[in-house]
Amino acid sequence: MSLRRLPMLLAACIFIVLTASLTGCASETTAEHAANVYAAQELAAAPPHGNLPDYSLSPADLAKARNLSTVYETLHFGGRIWEIVSLLFLLSLGAIAWMRDTAVKVSTNRWAQGYLFLLLFLLASAILTLPLDLYGHHLSLRYGLSVQSWPSWFGDQAKSFALTWLIGGLLLMLLFWIIRKLPRTWWFAFWCVSIPIVLFGIFVAPYIEPIFFNYEPLAKTNPALVAQLEQVVEKGRMNIPPERMFLMKASAKLTTLNADVEGFGASKRVVVWDTTITKMTPDEIVMVFGHESGHYVLGHIGSTVVFTFAILFVTLYLGFLFVRWALTKFGVRWGITSPNDWAALAILLLAFSLFGTLLEPLENSYSRMHEHAADVYGQEAVHGLVRDPQATAVGAFNVLGKTSLADPNPSPLYEFWTYTHPSIGRRAAFGNAYNPWIPGMEPKYFKK
Repeated sequence: MSLRRLPMLLAACIFIVLTASLTGCASETTAEHAANVYAAQELAAAPPHGNLPDYSLSPADLAKARNLSTVYETLHFGGRIWEIVSLLFLLSLGAIAWMRDTAVKVSTNRWAQGYLFLLLFLLASAILTLPLDLYGHHLSLRYGLSVQSWPSWFGDQAKSFALTWLIGGLLLMLLFWIIRKLPRTWWFAFWCVSIPIVLFGIFVAPYIEPIFFNYEPLAKTNPALVAQLEQVVEKGRMNIPPERMFLMKASAKLTTLNADVEGFGASKRVVVWDTTITKMTPDEIVMVFGHESGHYVLGHIGSTVVFTFAILFVTLYLGFLFVRWALTKFGVRWGITSPNDWAALAILLLAFSLFGTLLEPLENSYSRMHEHAADVYGQEAVHGLVRDPQATAVGAFNVLGKTSLADPNPSPLYEFWTYTHPSIGRRAAFGNAYNPWIPGMEPKYFKK
């Protein structure tokens, strides 16, 4: 088979797999369709950034939510643009070539060169993005979304930097080894080896999180809640024993809420934030956990991994073409003449930034589809376990939204482009209207 045909054939196979996945997830039941129509009508009838019947904020909090939405929108798109501009800035000034020259002069050992170059590059990137990062944490403190002190925040930044450098260095060495061995097909080879690497990353993620937050066995701190969560686990046949349920001490740094299922296989576990337990009723916590369990039961982890590999496949191939074009067009000016040059990493990352920005709506639309399916599953999973699934869903979404000062009715374009979940207002309205247990309706995942 010709290598020239390989990208098209693989892309066609991935497209077929993704289309089948999307079609299966997108099919609506009658009850789901009715609730979606109700939610769309509720949002359409409300003013932009205004309260909804099923999710509303106090006048003071609504003003904060509107302001935060505007600021976050600016920061998001401004950050994307700045990421691209800063890379072009470093390349044009010759800073990337200087980092390469410095690393090569210090040592003849490729491992030392790679790690030193990456260290210099990460330091420059951190300095350039520091003002936005500082402002982001300032906003979180100002609006009460975070209680983390500045020393603690800087400590977490240092931990993240160290992990990025150590793990990123290994990936960098692997990437450039493949580029040297396979100069024409390195993008495909690296895509192939990325598959076990990503799977391993998902597996070890639960063991890395304790670097940033403290965890305790949930059975030790709240055995009554464990008993309730076990009912959802049993109903969904998830096979997660109580010893794999943990309480995360989020309140040391955050005021927002969450509960999720992490890892897979031997690392799979349930995590509930202590802020969730403090601010939600037991029924609402079960509802949130029902949503998270839906991701596991409905196979969202596996399909998201496939989707991620598809996006990575496309991005790496486009990155390969972009690097080749950029070296021909600007290589001499930037002081970079070969894809095997350490400095070519900046060109590849520039390609990732450009194409990542364009692919962002697709990735987020896919994520929102899964989050909606998990909402449906969660509401059905807690049926019979809570007194009123509709009221519980509305209550849970209101607590989530009010705690995070979520905009009740955000800009449709901003939601489409950047939201990984449907807006809280949309979710609350859907939860209020979704009732597949009335005559003429049928649940989607738990058949009568």
